[in-house]
Amino acid sequence: MTGLASATFSKKEHIVSQKLIEQLFSKGNSHSTSAFPLRIVYMEKDREESEEPVMVMVSVSKRHFKRAVKRNRVKRQIREAYRHHKTILTEKIAEGKQLAVAFIWLSDELCESTQVERSVKHLLGKVAERV
Repeated sequence: MTGLASATFSKKEHIVSQKLIEQLFSKGNSHSTSAFPLRIVYMEKDREESEEPVMVMVSVSKRHFKRAVKRNRVKRQIREAYRHHKTILTEKIAEGKQLAVAFIWLSDELCESTQVERSVKHLLGKVAERV
């Protein structure tokens, strides 16, 4: 990490556009890879002026955790791990391109933050190689 400013995960970096989410999960547009307990789905597209180079969403299904407390804990772990290691992606992305990324939780069990961080770091490394 280089400085405190790069270690943030601002609202501008969250995927909120339903259109972008549909593009990300439609067949043929995106790629995915897994590192238990996470799966990452990503898609490269052209970036518009005011957009961030990497846009991220985190998804934890109610099927895995019925209680919102546990779902929120897992999402917080993923967001924190991404925040620490996002420079892996932001340094590799080409000028004028944008990467849309979705982290999807696969396990029915809660995991230690260190394991979640290892998985996130591994997945970000894989995506950075392919971009």
